Amino acid sequence: MKYVLMFVETEAFAKELEAMSALELEAAYDAVGRWFAEHSDKITHHTRLDPMHTATTVRLGGGEPVVTDGPFVEGKEVVSGFAEIEVADLDEALKMVSTWPACPLLEIRPFS
Repeated sequence: MKYVLMFVETEAFAKELEAMSALELEAAYDAVGRWFAEHSDKITHHTRLDPMHTATTVRLGGGEPVVTDGPFVEGKEVVSGFAEIEVADLDEALKMVSTWPACPLLEIRPFS
């Protein structure tokens, strides 16, 4: 099965990152790097997205599309990156993400 893992940063998590010292931040990024290395046999592609202020949101439906600068989502959460994985099933994907060392929210969605 193929899944996309969407890494979602919360406002609280962003504040935690901002409060970290350079050494703590380096350790956090090292943990993420180790996670990707440990699962490299299942990850087919991954990337971190540019900061949310670079986003453009398009709302469709009800006439002309409405284009807005920035991530105009309904909550205080924003997708910050993604990884495509190929695993046997959802259980394996869940086991894999249970060790994710960074942002506190991930969405797992199958794709073809």
